[in-house]
Amino acid sequence: MYEILLLVLLAALAWFWLDSISKREIAIAIGRQLAQRCHLQLLDDTVACSKLGLGRDPRGHMQITRHYTFEVSASGADRLPCYLQLLGNQLQNWHIPPYYAPIQ
Repeated sequence: MYEILLLVLLAALAWFWLDSISKREIAIAIGRQLAQRCHLQLLDDTVACSKLGLGRDPRGHMQITRHYTFEVSASGADRLPCYLQLLGNQLQNWHIPPYYAPIQ
């Protein structure tokens, strides 16, 4: 009996780990797009998951909400802290602070 429970728990952990990896790749792509749209550079080409939660999509289905932080730069010498929030695969919220564009 305990073996079955352990196998189910391990399978759930494996699913969560694989799902987190795929959502991180989605968050990196979205972060890169947001930075490019604002004429900024995504620093370190990475994001970090800072919060996990549960939320409902527009159809009422329960989804995992992930809050990712990342940094962008306008000139290469500055670092602006930003975030984005995913509900499942969908972007729910994002923030890039105001910045001064370098004079060219």
